[in-house]
Amino acid sequence: MYAIRATGLRKSYGDKLVLDGIDLEVAQGTIFSLLGPNGAGKTTAVQILSTLIAADGGRIEVAGHDVVKEADAVRAAIGVTGQFAAVDGLLTGEENLLLMADLHHLPRPEGRRRTAELLDRFDLVEAAGKPASTYSGGMRRRLDIAMTLVGRPRVIFLDEPTTGLDPRSRHTMWQIIRRQVADGVTILLTTQYLEEADQLADRLAVLHESRIVAQGTPEELKRLVPGGHIRLRFSDPGRLDAAAGLFGQSQRDDDGLVLQVPSDGSSSSLRALLDRLDGSALEADEMSVHTPDLDDVFFALTGKDGAR
Repeated sequence: MYAIRATGLRKSYGDKLVLDGIDLEVAQGTIFSLLGPNGAGKTTAVQILSTLIAADGGRIEVAGHDVVKEADAVRAAIGVTGQFAAVDGLLTGEENLLLMADLHHLPRPEGRRRTAELLDRFDLVEAAGKPASTYSGGMRRRLDIAMTLVGRPRVIFLDEPTTGLDPRSRHTMWQIIRRQVADGVTILLTTQYLEEADQLADRLAVLHESRIVAQGTPEELKRLVPGGHIRLRFSDPGRLDAAAGLFGQSQRDDDGLVLQVPSDGSSSSLRALLDRLDGSALEADEMSVHTPDLDDVFFALTGKDGAR
């Protein structure tokens, strides 16, 4: 069931404790996002899970293999894309992919088929014969991920894959990531963009001061932060007065004829409010649910002003 499992993961550099016994479980075919301020240990965690560095303690399995005892099997099952594109600028896009096929020991005909398939999938056919140094930032990132996919990995580690990309290129990358998951690939994503984690992640964890301080779905984490409410707008003051009497802890805006009723954003909370309105024969002209976003969650949990 789990593509990644880590229990009691620990790592120190001298006197500096980077990871203090963190636990992770990432289900197969999902996107799991790791958030945290600068120095929280996100990249260190990715490096350990992908066998690039050794942990000081804990047990870790990736793609069903122990990262210490079966490191070669783990490496054969994963792909890793770092913060900066690892393409060779002197080679063409096609040559970069063929080089990766050779490194994966694919037979030459299969390597060429895989290269052609990935060039087409990542919209790089027209640029295939051009040096990668001439590519835009978005094209280089697409090529980088295409190179990661040459060996058909079951688990992909994406360490801030959209850093430095413009909004259009970032959304293109989101589509690419979603397609990989639709094909059954598991992705562990670190990102400095909280909107990105909200858009992509099935589950996420927040790292702070070497420990995981919260873990769950984006919606579950948003409910940890107060401030959620249901906004009701009425067409006349009389109905606003009646609703304010019905929901005693609400906040009202007499000019806008709006009432804000505290809510955690859950379906049960919304259902309870609707039942009370129906029972009182009150009807709102407009209704909307407002919940804290991941920025609110991040700031509340870490007290920091950045997600990297």
